[in-house]
Amino acid sequence: MPILTKRAYDAPKASDGYRVLVDRLWPRGLSKTTLKLDAWMRDISPSTELRKWFHHDLTQWSEFKKRYFRELKSQPELVKELKQKAKASTLTLIYAGKDITQNNAVALKEYLERR
Repeated sequence: MPILTKRAYDAPKASDGYRVLVDRLWPRGLSKTTLKLDAWMRDISPSTELRKWFHHDLTQWSEFKKRYFRELKSQPELVKELKQKAKASTLTLIYAGKDITQNNAVALKEYLERR
């Protein structure tokens, strides 16, 4: 089944399948009923230190992914849970950032698809 990424501010659709927020912080201005999530996995998001280091500096994207992938290796149970969800149905990784190509959900999708 496919793994998708989607901004939290985009309208949810039935085709999203299992929707999981993969940000450490709740998206500003959105209520829990508006976001319509199946889960919030804040512990699979980048650490606060890594998030602050990256600070959406796109020149650091490659290094950010390396560091984030190292963090993900220490969370095998959460990675396994997402992989199982992706095998059962469409998995949509929800994020709040404005950049749609270089964010933690995109990096997480890449990590999950490689394994």
